[in-house]
Amino acid sequence: MSIKRKILLVEDDTNLGNLLQDSLEMKNFDVTLKRNGEEALQEFKANKYDMCILDVMLPKKDGFTLAKDIRRINSTVPIIFLTAKALKEDTIEGLRIGADDYITKPFSMEELNLRIDNIFKRLPKAEISNQNQFHIGNFYFDNTQRLLKIGDKETKLTTKESELLKMLALYQDRVLEREVALNSVWGTDSYFAGRSMDVYIAKLRKLLRDDPNVEILNIHGTGFKLIVKK
Repeated sequence: MSIKRKILLVEDDTNLGNLLQDSLEMKNFDVTLKRNGEEALQEFKANKYDMCILDVMLPKKDGFTLAKDIRRINSTVPIIFLTAKALKEDTIEGLRIGADDYITKPFSMEELNLRIDNIFKRLPKAEISNQNQFHIGNFYFDNTQRLLKIGDKETKLTTKESELLKMLALYQDRVLEREVALNSVWGTDSYFAGRSMDVYIAKLRKLLRDDPNVEILNIHGTGFKLIVKK
């Protein structure tokens, strides 16, 4: 039996919220529905979720503020905004926060389902995305402690180094697209974030040199691939 992906849905419109919850549950998602931003944040703190779908105009805490709070707790969980607003400024604000998608009301369930599916296709499988300990060649890497160890040598990583190495480890032997890494670790795919990520990739390469079989490859125009030579 496959594990149901858990979605936190935050929508204050009673009819729309119930409709979305029922429709998503019919697609075999495990959906928790909250009606305001404060309750949603407490729920997110208490439980693990694979995706958040947030209305922008919410009571007590608006969707943008809620998303910022969620990003402080978990920098990688996918976020989709639902909104009646179609202003370019609102779209830019949502993407700046690190939203994975932005849907303007009214929309069809078919459109929402396709957008959800497309996001999940870009991510590691839900059952391994919470993994925090890895063996990378002769290295042991613990993301929760931000610790990289080989033999008797231990290195304490910065938060960004650790989060980026985790993404590379989750995608080991597969291409980690730049856009996915940037949105997951930096919450944006801006030019400046991209330059920063290149610096961190260079730092990780130096740290991984202690095992000549471990390498981070540049995949031109696409992203990076962490490989362990056999």
